Amino acid sequence: MTSQSQGIQQLLQAEKRAKDKLEEAKKRKGKRLKQAKEEAIAEIDHYRLQREKEFRNKQTNVMGSQGNLSAKIEEQTTETIRSLTSSYHKNVESMMKKLLSTVCDISPEVHPNFRHVV
Repeated sequence: MTSQSQGIQQLLQAEKRAKDKLEEAKKRKGKRLKQAKEEAIAEIDHYRLQREKEFRNKQTNVMGSQGNLSAKIEEQTTETIRSLTSSYHKNVESMMKKLLSTVCDISPEVHPNFRHVV
């Protein structure tokens, strides 16, 4: 009987050791999952920062180009206005003379289709 008791005791101890090893493995698994989650979050943050930096660089390049484009358009507009103003000042007197001569110099004539009925 004692050998049976010893066998039972050994089985109980072996069962306890197995249970302890199982709990320890579960704890290691939990720690590893937690560590993997932290690593993933760190990697995501790093990737996000990298992409934001790239976005800011592209945005700066595009906005810088738009700023240059805006300056070019403004310069062209100023040049066009200057050109039109000089053309206006050059031609205003001659156009006024033509306009006044057309309006004021009237030569009455009978229209060729007019028939005089007596």
